[in-house]
Amino acid sequence: MLESLAVRMTLKQRVPWGPTAGFDPLLPGTGPADCCESTLEAAMATAPPNYVVHALELFDRYGNHEAIVGRGRRLTYTELRALILDLAFALRQHGVRSGMTVAIVLGLPPEAPAVLLALHLLGCRTVWIRIGVAERETAEQLRLSRPDAVLYDARSVNPFGRQVGERLGVPVLCLGPSGAGPDLLAYHGSHELDPGIVGGDPDTIFQTSGTTGVPKLVHHEQKFYWQIHRLAEAIIAANEPHWRHLSLSVLGHVSGQISALLYLFTGGVLILMEDWDPVEFLATIERERVNSSFIPPPYLYDLIGHPAVDRTDCSSMLMLSVGAAPASPARLREAIGQFGPVLRVTYGLSECPFISANTAMTGDPADAKRLSSAGTPYGDVVVEIRGEDGVTVLGTGEIGELWVRSDLNFAGYYRQPELTARNLVDGWVRTRDLGYRDADGYLYLVGRTQDLIITGRKCWKVWPRPIEDALAAHPDVRAAAVIGVPDPEAVEAVHAYVVLAPEATVTAGELAARVRGELTELWAPRSIEFVDRLPINSTGKVDKNALRERYAAGHPAVAVPG
Repeated sequence: MLESLAVRMTLKQRVPWGPTAGFDPLLPGTGPADCCESTLEAAMATAPPNYVVHALELFDRYGNHEAIVGRGRRLTYTELRALILDLAFALRQHGVRSGMTVAIVLGLPPEAPAVLLALHLLGCRTVWIRIGVAERETAEQLRLSRPDAVLYDARSVNPFGRQVGERLGVPVLCLGPSGAGPDLLAYHGSHELDPGIVGGDPDTIFQTSGTTGVPKLVHHEQKFYWQIHRLAEAIIAANEPHWRHLSLSVLGHVSGQISALLYLFTGGVLILMEDWDPVEFLATIERERVNSSFIPPPYLYDLIGHPAVDRTDCSSMLMLSVGAAPASPARLREAIGQFGPVLRVTYGLSECPFISANTAMTGDPADAKRLSSAGTPYGDVVVEIRGEDGVTVLGTGEIGELWVRSDLNFAGYYRQPELTARNLVDGWVRTRDLGYRDADGYLYLVGRTQDLIITGRKCWKVWPRPIEDALAAHPDVRAAAVIGVPDPEAVEAVHAYVVLAPEATVTAGELAARVRGELTELWAPRSIEFVDRLPINSTGKVDKNALRERYAAGHPAVAVPG
C-alpha cells in the first residue's frame, strides 16, 4: 500500500496504486468470480431476516478497531454496536415499533449510521428529509410518506427539525437535549441484542427532485441492504486495502448511505466531514491518512490548483471518486496531472446507485476521448441503449436512452404508481439519460431527455454535454452549463452559462467560435451569460431549473451572431 511508503509524497509525486492497481471489486474481471457469494447466501439462509442482525455480528467481530470519526469523536466498532442497541432500546421505550415510518432530519453527525441501523433493526421505514430544499418539496414528501414519528438532531438542525415535527403533529424524538422531544442519546447501558425487538422488513424512502422539480420518493426495500452486504463480501474476499473513507454525503442521499454502510460492513473507517472546505478536506486527508473519498465535480474544481495541495501530504490516497454530475474532461485532465492516477469517475442514480465507473483515468493524450466517458458497467449491472420507442436496442455509437437492470434497482416510487410505471419497466430502470456506447463498451452521456435541445429550421437534436465540454476545454473557462431557450426562428437556441477563470480575456464570440469549430454551427451558443458560479443542488448537480428561471427573469447575456 502507498500508505506504507517511507518517503512522504505530495499528490504531485503520486505513484501507481501498486498491487491494487486498476482494481475495482464491483467491475467485471477484477476480483474473484463468485465473490464468496455462497458464504453470504448461507448466512442469509440461516440468519434472521433482518440485515442489521448480520451487521451487528460483523461489528462484534471487528471489535475495538476504529469505525467512525466525526465532530471530534472516534467510535470503535464495539462502541458503534453498543450505540445501535442503546438507540434501539430508547426508540422502543418511546413507542417505536416494527412497521412504523420515521422521518429523519439529520446532517452528518457520527451517530447517523447508528440511527439508521437502530430503526431498521426494529423493522421501521426510514424517510430522509433533505435539508435546504424548497418548502413545497418537503411538504409533498411528508404528504406522500405519512410519517408516524420524527427524529431530528437537536444539536445542529433544531429549528428545521422542530418545524417538521410541528407540521406533522406526531411524536418527536431527538439526538441531544433541549429539543422538542426526548433525547435518545441519554439512554446509555449494556444492552444486548434482544431477538424480540428485531423487526421483519425495514426499508427506506429517499427524496430526489431530479431535473423536473417534482419530488420523487425513491423506495429501496431490504433486499437493497442485503445486496450491500454482498458487495462488502466481495471487497473482503478481494483482500482490498483497509479503507479509510472520507465522506461528505449525508445519509439522506443514496450515495452517502450506501458508501457509509459499505465501508462499515467491510471493517473500514468512515470519516465524516459536514461542510465543504478544500483546506479542511486536504488537512483531513493528511491527518487521518484517508485513502478514499467521493466528491462532486465542483469540489474537484476547487482543489485543482489550490495552494494548499502543495503543502499537504496526501500520499495515503488510493482512490478519489468523482460523481453526482458530469465532470469536464479538461478539468479531469488537470486533476490527473496534479493528483496522479487516483481519480475514478462514477455514474449512478438514486434509483440504481452503481451503474458504471471509469477507472482508466491516466490523462494520456492518446486516451483524451476516454476522459469524457462514464466508464463500463459494474458487476451485475446490464445497460441497454434504447431508441425512442423504449424497446429497440441501438448499436455501437448510436445515441439513445440508457436503461439499466441490477439487484440494486429500486422497488419503485413510494405511493407514486404512475411515475413508477413510466420509469420501472419489467425490472429495467429508465434513466432518462441519453448516451451511447463505444466499440470497447465504454458509456458516454450526452444529456438528460428533458435537456434535449431541438433547434434549427429542420428541428435538429443537440445535447448539452458536448457543448459544455467544448466550452470548459478553453483555458479561460472554469465551468459551463447549457440550456435550450425559446427561439422564434429555430424552436430553441443554445444558451450557455460560463464561469471564467481569474483574469480571463476570452470573449463570448470566441467561445461560440470554438464550439462551432469543434462541433458545428448548429451546436454553437446563440447567447452566453458570464456568471460567478453555477447553481448547485444538494446532490452536487448543476441546477438547470434554476438556470432556466434565471433566463426567464431576463438576466443580461451576450448575444452571439450566428
